[in-house]
Amino acid sequence: MQGKIGLEEHFAIEDTINDSKGFLPERVWPELRARLLDVHDKRLAEMDKHGMEMMILSLNAPAVQAIPDAKRAYEVARKANDLLADAVAKRPDRFAALAALPMQDPELAARELERCVRELGFCGALANGFSQVGDPETVAYYDLKQYWPFWAVVERLDIPFYLHPRNPLPSWSRMYEGHSWLLGPTWAFGVETATHALRLMGAGLFDEYPRLQIILGHMGEGLPYSMWRIDNRNNWSKSPHNCPAKKKMTEYFNANFYLTTAGNFRTQTLIDAMLEIGVDRLLFSTDWPFESIEDAAVWFDSASISEPDRIKIGRTNALRLFKLADR
Repeated sequence: MQGKIGLEEHFAIEDTINDSKGFLPERVWPELRARLLDVHDKRLAEMDKHGMEMMILSLNAPAVQAIPDAKRAYEVARKANDLLADAVAKRPDRFAALAALPMQDPELAARELERCVRELGFCGALANGFSQVGDPETVAYYDLKQYWPFWAVVERLDIPFYLHPRNPLPSWSRMYEGHSWLLGPTWAFGVETATHALRLMGAGLFDEYPRLQIILGHMGEGLPYSMWRIDNRNNWSKSPHNCPAKKKMTEYFNANFYLTTAGNFRTQTLIDAMLEIGVDRLLFSTDWPFESIEDAAVWFDSASISEPDRIKIGRTNALRLFKLADR
């Protein structure tokens, strides 16, 4: 399929590049580093080769979210966003941008988001999971009440928010001791992000801000296959959810979330996600440079789905969600 659009596609700046070291073997670090710092050379060549018209770019992980000092996080986010804006301006036909945000301070995050959308022309935002605040051992999840004014700004700007994974803190990772292979994309990323997404649902956030749209990668971090069970918990005893949410979690999942194919190139999983959340809420992505554009494109172009569904997932859903046709 020609004209594909991907939206979990990463870059890095010198201030954040080493955050990506260790996710792949040391022998491939020079190649991964070069890919993260590049925008217009090998990246564009790979896109051209595999029918990918556009990438919506975002900063690598955990980056800003792992800087406990809010002022420093703000400075790094602004620097990354300015550099990304310059890169996109050179090829606006091929690239768009998601804002990096200093979520350590909701007011600073809202201010930077407004600047990125209104002044730099960004089409959304991405945060790499929870933020470390004040010190490395203190974390904040975005269902907390201090973030609700920030979410009001996201809703008012009418832009999507990508909730991207990060690993749990080492001090919170005893279950992985002796099994470090379970960290990162293999398992821990999905567990961490799915839990964060459920916290947003259970907090009643979407009752207060019903037009919010949250994006999850990797075919939904396992959530599509658990939503029925989550809502059915103790259903035989008619026990309500012990949380502020007014609706079933499935209702929020179907109304307030989009899923991408990033890093999860399996047709059976795609079809299940289509059945759970609907084809209009699925989006093609590759997870470059941590995954291969070729692997993603070859799989997606031949996946056993209808051509109208392929076009929606591969292109038109992203055009609509990010208002790219209006650019």
